Amino acid sequence: MSAPPVLLVVDDDAAQCRALSTLLSLEGYVVHGCNSAAGALSHLREQGAALLLTDLRMPDVDGLTLLQQARQIDAHVAGIVMTGHGAIDNAVRALQEGAQDYLLKPFKPAALLLVIERALEVRRLRLDNESMRVREAQHLAALEVANEDLESFVYSVSHDLRAPLRAIRGFCGIYLEDYGAQTPAEGRDLLNKVVDGAARMDRLIDALLQLSRCSRQSLSCTDVAMDEVVRNTFDALVTECPQRDIQLKLGNLPVCQADPALIEQLMINLLTNAIKFTRGCEHALIEVDCVSADQELVFSVRDNGVGFDMRYADKLFAVFQRLHPQTQFEGTGVGLSIVQRIIQRHGGRVWAQAQPGQGASFHFTVPVSCVADVDVTSGPGLAPE
Repeated sequence: MSAPPVLLVVDDDAAQCRALSTLLSLEGYVVHGCNSAAGALSHLREQGAALLLTDLRMPDVDGLTLLQQARQIDAHVAGIVMTGHGAIDNAVRALQEGAQDYLLKPFKPAALLLVIERALEVRRLRLDNESMRVREAQHLAALEVANEDLESFVYSVSHDLRAPLRAIRGFCGIYLEDYGAQTPAEGRDLLNKVVDGAARMDRLIDALLQLSRCSRQSLSCTDVAMDEVVRNTFDALVTECPQRDIQLKLGNLPVCQADPALIEQLMINLLTNAIKFTRGCEHALIEVDCVSADQELVFSVRDNGVGFDMRYADKLFAVFQRLHPQTQFEGTGVGLSIVQRIIQRHGGRVWAQAQPGQGASFHFTVPVSCVADVDVTSGPGLAPE
């Protein structure tokens, strides 16, 4: 249990001071009574107190001046002023000078105890707020250090790791070009696997850098015509697979408030997935539509592809998690993590629904009013439709 609050009672009337001290002691408070302002300040400086209960009119220093001097010693000490002179201007002045409350003598013990409890609660809330501000400042400082470390890591990834990958691919390519004819088929196959592995590692690095950039770049929200973004993205992607029959069905897509570059990247990732996982369909169909609900827009991207088992849906948005083997569907396992990060930064949610062999639906929300930025911890990103 926490120690009881320490109260400092100040009244030049010794009998009144003793009576108040006794009353408050019986209520469980630790009370120190003083008959002078100097004695009260000395006690506050040496031993501290949670609350100062002072008479307004005293011969050496008035109660409001005493409260000001006490606040110079402890800015968080609560203050209650007592007086037998009930002019309204005294009450107003007491509150303007920072007193939590004002008591007119004679007062009932119940009224005194209520005022003290209220003043102590206000003090506690102020201390909690101050503690929260300190923790927030510490958190921001730690976050700045973490961001600096991330910048260093990104620089290392983009420069230091790519150099040996280029060397591996380059030397393997030279060897195959110069000595491939003399190399047994099994040896050429092994070298090709090395080259493919280095190329895959390079793609993973690109994906990680993209994830880092979408997490760190500041949001610049403006009006985004989603129908144009989806149509332009789709047209660009289908040029890479001209032999396939892929249809796009657009619903009524409204203009939304978002960061244009990040929303375009989100649609690239979702449509790329839809095109990839409908590869086995003779007639692939991708549907994109939107509904409005509860101050947010809910967008959906559906396909009629291979789908997935919802038992493993919690892995979808985690980095490097894949539900299909690399030999069946290529990919880095980072694209949906980027989608989730983009939507979270806009203050929205993202989730998925699917059945094996019956396609998949990805849903994400964007608030009607764009937020400056939202700092959230990443999770599985699943939510009910």
